Amino acid sequence: MTVRLFIDKEGGVTVDNCADVSRQVSAILDVEDPIADKYNLEVSSPGLDRPLFTLPQFERYIGQDIAVHLRIPVMERRKWQGKLERIEKDMITLIVDDQEQILVFGNIQKANVVAKF
Repeated sequence: MTVRLFIDKEGGVTVDNCADVSRQVSAILDVEDPIADKYNLEVSSPGLDRPLFTLPQFERYIGQDIAVHLRIPVMERRKWQGKLERIEKDMITLIVDDQEQILVFGNIQKANVVAKF
């Protein structure tokens, strides 16, 4: 069994951050012993293409490219990718092909940052 723990912070996560959290969580799990089976603990960051779940997470990535999958199509499309321009109440605005596209946050099934190399 593998227990995966993803950590995040402003400015990004370092290997040292992961090691610190791993030591702290491991010490707690050793004392509390909530998992009966043998397990491996993995601590990492969400990665360059990190998923976005909450509006505050979206706010951190204003100005960056994101990919969005919608529950209900908008203009006959479920998949959108563009620069996250702004957030107003429960709406996000993407710039797609030099045009603004406003999407309702509640209609977003899945979203992630698009990694640039």
